[in-house]
Amino acid sequence: MEDILKRLEGYKDNIIEIKRPKERRIFVRVKSDGFKNFLSRLIEDLELRHLSTITGVDLGQEMELLYHFSYKYSVEISVGVKVPKSAPKVPTITDLIPGAIFYEQEIHDLLGIEFEGHPNMGPLIVPEGWPEGVYPLRKEYTVQELNRIARGGR
Repeated sequence: MEDILKRLEGYKDNIIEIKRPKERRIFVRVKSDGFKNFLSRLIEDLELRHLSTITGVDLGQEMELLYHFSYKYSVEISVGVKVPKSAPKVPTITDLIPGAIFYEQEIHDLLGIEFEGHPNMGPLIVPEGWPEGVYPLRKEYTVQELNRIARGGR
């Protein structure tokens, strides 16, 4: 665990904060402009091969993406990046981790975050005919509004 934290020190130009809430858990928040470079270097340096999932969160004025990696199946490393809700874009990581393809599509469907360079941003979760620009996990929609939209109303 200490060796991971020591390696992360080498990336401090891209890191906003590092937290270690539990023995085998590390959270790293990175700057959005250096996000892909940081992740690429981290994946190669630590030989991260297992992306557990990517989660997205609507924080109000910002959106946050959390990339959860399993390191040698004993440590969970989560890398977080925030983007403005007014322009929610990040580069895809499908070229680094091909298994990210469906996670990115799902987050795009539900939160409207664009993954620049993604091979297929077509719908994955939302039903056929779902209105463009309506993202079910964004805070501006109530359950009642989403039910109405799902039934064909707007």
